[in-house]
Amino acid sequence: MREEYETRLFVEEPLADGTVVGLDSERAHYLRTVLRLDRGARLALFNGRDGEWLARIEGLGKGWCSLAVERRTREQSADADLWLLFAPIKRSRIDFVAEKAAELGVSVVWPVTTRHTDVARVNTERLRANAIEAAEQSERLSVPELREPERLEAILASWPAGRVLLACAEAGPVRPIAEAAQAFRGRPAAVLTGPEGGFSKDELDRMRRLDFVVPVGLGPRVLRADTAALAALACWQALAGDWTAAGSDSRPPFRSDPET
Repeated sequence: MREEYETRLFVEEPLADGTVVGLDSERAHYLRTVLRLDRGARLALFNGRDGEWLARIEGLGKGWCSLAVERRTREQSADADLWLLFAPIKRSRIDFVAEKAAELGVSVVWPVTTRHTDVARVNTERLRANAIEAAEQSERLSVPELREPERLEAILASWPAGRVLLACAEAGPVRPIAEAAQAFRGRPAAVLTGPEGGFSKDELDRMRRLDFVVPVGLGPRVLRADTAALAALACWQALAGDWTAAGSDSRPPFRSDPET
């Protein structure tokens, strides 16, 4: 039997049978004024730890809302072990990257400062808000970790053992990304994309000397930085990640769509 809910919300609080979750004024306003929900309306809640839970609006007023948690509809599952490291770009495009990376199942989003990076400041709180909204809409059970920006040199110096880094390089010898994805399937992985001006020669030379870095190409066309990030993630997910036969679509039909 298909159950229905009006929307999904990410919450920080623990979720369990019989608990009550209070919402802040902004989200209470969203439910009451934007969605025009009232007492008794059903919602799906998730927090990245306890799975997905069905809840009902128990009380709703101006600036407040309480949700009564009823029962779990999905068990928590592990995220795809895939990171995205990218050089910050202009505001609308960086927001787009954070949103789409969350939809594509990335577990860590990490802005990286490179030699040619033009953007001086990154609002990670805004990026996290975009990632949360994307997680709510895409029905994933978690929100990617948003890390504070760090210089490329420092990240490479402290890179975790066992994780392959696919560096999208626009110059020099590269391996086709499809070939690299299939070769490293089953390994913890990360994708790295550069700024609009590309990586410097020194940066590329340094990365090629590191055994955990695999320089990869994204075809014969020059892609914008945001396009390159999403193309690389899609290639990995399709060939080595949770879009493959080894992955699974575990979403149950807990949606308000008509029966099909």
